[in-house]
Amino acid sequence: MSNPTNKYGLTAVPASAQDLLRNTPCYPAPTSPPIPIPVSATQIPETPLSQRINAYACTHLPEETYNHSRRVYHFGLAIKRYRFPFADWDFDDETYFLACLLHDIGTTEANITATKLSFEFFGGVLALRVLQHDTHGYENQDEAVGTARARDRGPQPGSGEATAPREQAESVAEAIIRHQDLSLVGSITALGQLLQLATIFDNIGVYSDLVHADTIKDVSIHFPRKRWSHCFAATIRRENSLKPWAHTTALGEEEFPANVLGNTLMAPYE
Repeated sequence: MSNPTNKYGLTAVPASAQDLLRNTPCYPAPTSPPIPIPVSATQIPETPLSQRINAYACTHLPEETYNHSRRVYHFGLAIKRYRFPFADWDFDDETYFLACLLHDIGTTEANITATKLSFEFFGGVLALRVLQHDTHGYENQDEAVGTARARDRGPQPGSGEATAPREQAESVAEAIIRHQDLSLVGSITALGQLLQLATIFDNIGVYSDLVHADTIKDVSIHFPRKRWSHCFAATIRRENSLKPWAHTTALGEEEFPANVLGNTLMAPYE
């Protein structure tokens, strides 16, 4: 049996992207620039679980958010192949795909208004349940967080291949909960760090040296932005108006949406 720590991206790495991307003995910098990596070279996994979660995301996410999630997947794999070709980053594509597809599930209008939790935290809770239960998800907060009115729904008979092992589901939930936790100290899982890097890359345009321009173009053609910067900035402001305590405020109530709207790297594809 493979080691779940490596397989599911649970290796601890520096939380600080600055520290991580420095030329260090553990993670030496590449000696050449990135090469183009088209979408055709980073196909989504064909496992039953990946297919189920892909269908779930298509059903529950707005098109703009789904496309963002797919871009995060393809950009993330490009970053991983170029910058982190190391054994402790050799987690499977399926786990990363699940994290990408579900990382913004908490931003939907139904979910953002269903809870007092910040969207990343509620998204992690919801992902933990959806990954381990072969259902179409839950209709309201009570079912999602397990209040007295909720009934626990286990995997359906014969559906084991379409559900996640506990360690995998928990790794994905951890990454989702922390995907906007841009810390300068401490550690994070390798899965969570890659999700952060790719999300910030797509949302703000930083770390442009990690992805070839042709990769950006190809991914953006396959999964159009459809004014994603404006869409996400509006979502940030929506959550902050509903929940002035939201974790997103830690990135700057005005600064963060301004940075999203000021994404010059992705502006040609908006």
